[in-house]
Amino acid sequence: MRIEIISGSPRQGSITFRIARHLHHVFQGKDGVEAGLIDVRDYALPFVQEVWTTPAKVPAEFKDLGDRIFSADAFILVSPEYNGGYSPALKNLLDHFPKQSRKPFGIATGTDGALGAMRSAQQLVQLVAALFGVLSPRLLITPHADKKFDKEGVLLDKDFQPSIDMFVDEFLWLGQKIVK
Repeated sequence: MRIEIISGSPRQGSITFRIARHLHHVFQGKDGVEAGLIDVRDYALPFVQEVWTTPAKVPAEFKDLGDRIFSADAFILVSPEYNGGYSPALKNLLDHFPKQSRKPFGIATGTDGALGAMRSAQQLVQLVAALFGVLSPRLLITPHADKKFDKEGVLLDKDFQPSIDMFVDEFLWLGQKIVK
């Protein structure tokens, strides 16, 4: 199964990028999984003018991104919370591509605050439905993410490990049921 983890924060020093890096490392260690990490900061995407409906319609400067999106079997969306919602940069990236019908999606959010971007996660649930994706029921909500992961994505708070394990296990179970 080919999973693309999309880190949706455009901010330098992003706390949620730490979560994405950690998940990337975890999924790379799983048998039968090829995991990639897409960072929205690596792509200066314009505002959406048209949906790139096939790999051939993706502009040359975004060909690598297009190849990765079109070849992914599953996605994990990682977002901070901006004014009660998910990252506009993440939405802009996803809007450039067609709906991801029947593909598994996982949601991971985080903030340095106590709620862990819960409102962002709630809105991402609606986004996955709008993309015709299949949502893994276990979300990874990460309060105080700045204290749970270091800048390299290494887990500092070992008490958070069971939450990560449950998220990963449920996502892989769903993926194995859907992706053939």
